[in-house]
Amino acid sequence: MTLEWTEQDARAVDTARILAVDAVEKTGNGHPGTPVSLAPVAYLLYQKVMNTDPQDSAWIGRDRFVLSAGHASMLQYAQLYLGGLGLELSDIESLRTWGSKTPGHPEYGHTDFVECTTGPLGAGISNAVGMAMAARREHGVYDPEAPAGESVFDHFVYTVAGDGCLQEGVSSEASSLAGTQELGNLVLIYDDNRITIEGDTDIAFNEDVDARYASYGWHVQHVDWTHGGTEYKEDLQALYDAIEAAKAVTDKPSYIRLTTVIGWPLPNKQGQHSIHGSKIGGDEIAALKDLLKFEQKPFGVEQDLVDATRANLAARGKAAREAWDARFASWVDANPERVALLQRVEARKLPEDLKLPVFEEGKKSTRAASGEVLAELADQLPELWGGSADLAGSNNTTMKGQKSFLPDNRVSKDWPGDKYGRTLHFGIREHAMGGVLNGINLSGLTRAYGGTFLVFADYMRPAVRLAALMNLDSIFVWTHDSVGVGEDGPTHQPIEHLAALRAIPGLSIVRPSDANETSVAWGEILRRTDHPAGLILSRQDLPTIPRGDTYASAEGVAQGAYVVSEATGDVQVILIGTGSELSVALDAQEKLQAEGVGTRVVSMPCQEWFDEQSDEYKESVLPADVTARVSVEAGIAMGWSKYVGPKGTSVSIEHFGASAAGGKLFEEFGFTADHVVDAAKSVLS
Repeated sequence: MTLEWTEQDARAVDTARILAVDAVEKTGNGHPGTPVSLAPVAYLLYQKVMNTDPQDSAWIGRDRFVLSAGHASMLQYAQLYLGGLGLELSDIESLRTWGSKTPGHPEYGHTDFVECTTGPLGAGISNAVGMAMAARREHGVYDPEAPAGESVFDHFVYTVAGDGCLQEGVSSEASSLAGTQELGNLVLIYDDNRITIEGDTDIAFNEDVDARYASYGWHVQHVDWTHGGTEYKEDLQALYDAIEAAKAVTDKPSYIRLTTVIGWPLPNKQGQHSIHGSKIGGDEIAALKDLLKFEQKPFGVEQDLVDATRANLAARGKAAREAWDARFASWVDANPERVALLQRVEARKLPEDLKLPVFEEGKKSTRAASGEVLAELADQLPELWGGSADLAGSNNTTMKGQKSFLPDNRVSKDWPGDKYGRTLHFGIREHAMGGVLNGINLSGLTRAYGGTFLVFADYMRPAVRLAALMNLDSIFVWTHDSVGVGEDGPTHQPIEHLAALRAIPGLSIVRPSDANETSVAWGEILRRTDHPAGLILSRQDLPTIPRGDTYASAEGVAQGAYVVSEATGDVQVILIGTGSELSVALDAQEKLQAEGVGTRVVSMPCQEWFDEQSDEYKESVLPADVTARVSVEAGIAMGWSKYVGPKGTSVSIEHFGASAAGGKLFEEFGFTADHVVDAAKSVLS
C-alpha cells in the first residue's frame, strides 16, 4: 500500500521537532534528542496508522500507544497537540513545570490520551504486553463468537522503546511472555540509535537484539534510515510497510528495529549523547530552524498547519468511529447479557448479590482460604482473572476448573486452555507480571491479579509503585508472609517487606488473620477500584476464629481495623495483631484477663484502610486514654509507632530468620502468648 505523504505531513513533522527543542530550551531541562529524530515515527502512527477518536479518549475500539521511552515525552506531547488530543500550545510551552499537562514523563490520568505512566525504562513494554493480553481476553469475555481480529473489542497496541528499555530486565521478561502468548496485536518499534546517557551503547550493550526477539518468537523486521551508514534518509514508506506487515501477522507479536541517529537533522549535534537529556542550546536551535525554514522565534508554529493536522485526524477518527459504532450496535442487539456485564464493569461495580464464602471453625491457611474465595467468585465475576509467577499451587491463585489463557499449541495436560482462557501463567517473571497486570487493568474491561511469595515482591516493586502512582486497581497476591515459611530459611522469609510496601503511597497492604478475614478482604479489595492492593497471606494453617458472641464479625476488615475481642471490665491494655499473629494476641488476652488485666484485642489487617476512617471510629477502636498498647506482627516494627504511641511497644522481628520449622521460629523469636503478655505488662508498668 502506498503511503500518502505530503509536504504538509513533512512540515508537521518538522513542527514537532521545533516544538521539542523549544519546549526543552524554555524549561532548561529535558530530553530533546529522541523527540527530534523520532518525530516522523510518532506522526506516522497518530496521523496515518492508529484508530483514534479525538472526541473520546476512552473509546473501547481505539488503538493504544505506549511510549516506553517515557523520557522522550515531547515525542508524544507534540502529536497530542498537532492532533487536537487535549493539548494546546500553552501546554507545550509549560513542559515540565508546576501544574502543566506536560510533565517530564507521560502520566496516566494527568494528560488525556496518555494510556499509561512511563519513564522507568522498560516498564512501558510490560504494560503494552498486558494491554495486548487484555484485548484478547476481552474478546473472549464479551464477544467469543467473533473471529479473531473481527470483534469490536479487538485493537492494536503500539509501543516505542529505546536502547535503555531493551537493556532493562523487565523488557526481556515481558517480551518473552509476549512471544509465548503469540500476541499478534502487539507492535514494538525499537529506536536503534545506539546512544544512552553515558554515550555509545557499545560500552555496555552489543548483543544482536533482532536475534533475541526472533528467539522469543516475535516477527522481526529491520528498517534502516542510515542505509548502512551511507546516508540518512527517513524512509517513511519502508516504516509504514513494516507496520502494515506487522499487523498482518496474527500469530506473533511484531518487533521493528528502526535504525536512526539521535537528534537528526540537528546540523551540529546529531548523534551526540549530550542531546539525550539536556537542552540543545540557542545556537543549535537557530541552525535547525534555518535548515527547516522556520522563523527565528520560540514556538513559531503555523496555525493553518495545526488546523489541518487536527482536521485530518478528526476526519480519520470520525470515519473509524462511525464504522465501529455500527458494528458495536449490532453486537449490542445480539448480546443483551454481555452488554449488561460490560455496563457493570465499565461502571466499576460488583453484582449486588455478590456472595463470598463463610468458613466454619477449624484451621486453614489464608492462602488456601483465598483460593476457595476465588473459586466462589469465578462464576459471579467473569471479568476477574489472574494467576501466578510459576507458583500457582503455592499461591492458590488458580480458579478451580477454569481454563488457562494460552494459545492452542501451548496447553498441556496439567493446564488445559485456549486463547481466551482465564488462568494466567506469568512464568518466573515477577517484575513483568506486575507490569502486565497494570497493562491489563489499564484497559479497564477486566480485573487482573497475580501472585508470588511476599519475599519476591522486591523483584516487582517498581511495577507496584507505578500501579499506585496511576491509581490502578491492580491486585497483588503475596503469600508465605513471615518467618512462618519455616525451613526455606531467611532467603524466603520476608522481614522488612510489610513496612517497605506500606511506605508506598496509595497502596493498601491487607494481611488477614484467618479464613473469614481473607474472604471479607477479597470483597473489599474488589470494591475499591481507585488504587492497588497487596493481599498478604500465610503459608501455614491458622485457626479460624469462631465469630459470634465472643469474637466480632470479620466484616470489620472493611474498616481496616476493628475490635475483634473486647476486654472484660475496663480496657487497660490493647493488643493489635495482624495475620498469623492475631491468634497469638488472642491467646495472650486470655492469659492477661485471667490475671485481671482488662485486655482488648484489635485486628488491624490494613493500616491504610483504617487511616481513612473517621476520627470517631478510630477513637472507638484505639481510645486515646488507653496508652498501654502492643502491636504483634512478624516483621520489623517500623510503622507501628503511629498506632502503639510513645508509651506502647511492638513485638516484632528486627533481624533475618533461620531455617527451621515455622512453629519453632515463632517460639524462638518471641511470637508467643507468654512473650506478648510480658510485653503488655511492661507497658502497663
